[in-house]
Amino acid sequence: MNRNQRREKRINGKARIRLSAVLGMLLLAVLLSACSSNEDSVFHTGTSAETTASVSRVPWDYRVVESTVGDLVGSDMTVLPDNELLPNDGNYATGDKIWTLQFMDAELTTDADQKNEVRLSAWTTIKSYGTQETAAEDLKNLKVSITTDVDLVGVYKTKYQEKTRNFAVLELPSGNRIKQPIDDKRYTALEKAKTASVVLEEVHDFADYDSAYAKFRGWAN
Repeated sequence: MNRNQRREKRINGKARIRLSAVLGMLLLAVLLSACSSNEDSVFHTGTSAETTASVSRVPWDYRVVESTVGDLVGSDMTVLPDNELLPNDGNYATGDKIWTLQFMDAELTTDADQKNEVRLSAWTTIKSYGTQETAAEDLKNLKVSITTDVDLVGVYKTKYQEKTRNFAVLELPSGNRIKQPIDDKRYTALEKAKTASVVLEEVHDFADYDSAYAKFRGWAN
């Protein structure tokens, strides 16, 4: 084999190596392109359609219950009939009639469509009173009725088995949305409105009064 043949052979070998490299890169590009459209692939670069729900715990309700003092345990007392333990702040004796304030909170889950799922806690006794009047005074401050304007998301109609129903969707100060049935007259009044006048009940947190949750209680007009 002369010198020219050997040089031609080397050139052809290098050309085949370069061609193989180019083909390999093209194949890799095709594979990556296919994987990027596959959400299950580790190479996927798109955004997932899944969204996470927002979960919060809010004050939900209070009530005043007539109770009886049970056993005294040091500076505490049991409260009948549920035998809950409370501080004996009023220096009560076993058998005394008292009134207790009970509290319920809620785990509120809001999805991406602003739909709510509410999970209520059990009632918990948090304070005792010697008279029903003092208990009612605290209750009045913890559950406050207010009249205000809220954002009206819109109104719509549904029809089922020849029956038409109207609904209004409201956005409360807490940011969650609620759906309320309305009659034809209110539907017409709200059809082009941006806000609606409503009655809300603000339920305040006993331990943190500035923390409150508003619940719809009716229309103001």
